[in-house]
Amino acid sequence: MKQAGKSQKESNRVKFSMWREALQVIPAVTKQEWNQLDIVSRWLVSTRAAVLVMTFLSAALAGLFAIRNYTFEFLPWVMLTLGLILAHASNNLLNDYVDFVRDVDKDNYFRTMYGPQPLAHGLMSHREHLTYFVCTGIAAFIVGLYLIMINNSDIVIWILLGLGAFFVIFYTWPLKYIALGEIAVFLVWGPLMIGGGYYVLSHQWDWNVVFASIPYALGVTTVIFGKHIDKIKIDKSKRIFTLPVLIGEKIARYCVIAMMLLSYIVTAVLILTKFFSPVMLIVVFAISALRKIMPAFLKPKPEERPKDFPDGRGGWPLYFAPLAFVNNRSFGMMFMLGLLLDTLLRIVFPSFWY
Repeated sequence: MKQAGKSQKESNRVKFSMWREALQVIPAVTKQEWNQLDIVSRWLVSTRAAVLVMTFLSAALAGLFAIRNYTFEFLPWVMLTLGLILAHASNNLLNDYVDFVRDVDKDNYFRTMYGPQPLAHGLMSHREHLTYFVCTGIAAFIVGLYLIMINNSDIVIWILLGLGAFFVIFYTWPLKYIALGEIAVFLVWGPLMIGGGYYVLSHQWDWNVVFASIPYALGVTTVIFGKHIDKIKIDKSKRIFTLPVLIGEKIARYCVIAMMLLSYIVTAVLILTKFFSPVMLIVVFAISALRKIMPAFLKPKPEERPKDFPDGRGGWPLYFAPLAFVNNRSFGMMFMLGLLLDTLLRIVFPSFWY
């Protein structure tokens, strides 16, 4: 009995260790390792759960804006956050499936190099992969219906749910193929998730909140921009016309830099207009991360992996995407911390700055 108990504890330790790893990086797993994983670990790996943190931050920002307006309710926010994360996970699953059946993820394509592609690496059958997608998508839809129900079938929330479903289904094809993928990411992680999420929680549309979502949305967009710069040559050969493919690597790199800087400019404008208090200047502490990665974006991608650059698990052959992710994570955390402090100031000292 003691041996069985010890074995169970060891099994749980390994399982929880994999959950933690899958939430931090995109872990490389062999077929043999995959077969030994529990269903939660498989879901986390196949949905690329490490990037879902970007969606959590959008939901957190929507919640903080609702708290500022004294319209926050915990359960609706939890369900909103769950629904957005499930929708993002559904899109990642569908993305892999569509690219695989369209013969994109083959011949050592980038997606198969920086993390396990369940279909290309033989970890899942077509049926299993679609089952994961359908179940995750249905769960996201059910959460959406719940939010509609508790809001008396508000037509605006129906529209938001429809827009979310549209981007989940059509991002991979055709939007990504016709240079609309980057624009879609900006709209989804900013106006839709933050502005729309705020509406779900507060029952009112606020263009100031939509504008205030831009700094974080720009950060998320730099990550997808960086990823598409990394893949520019191979995407062009496969006739995937992302924005970097159309405008070229050099202009695309400068666009990323411009978006990173614009995040600070928009934040400053919101302070000057007194929508934010000066405490939001805390975002300047994220500039250290920007200074570290900026030089890389001023030069073309190196032909070979730099010695100090990580290989695999979100690293090489991706180059600009991980760098943009580091910057977005730093800015996003400072932006959220600033908004949290700003919200506390608004509640404790209502007349301060406002």
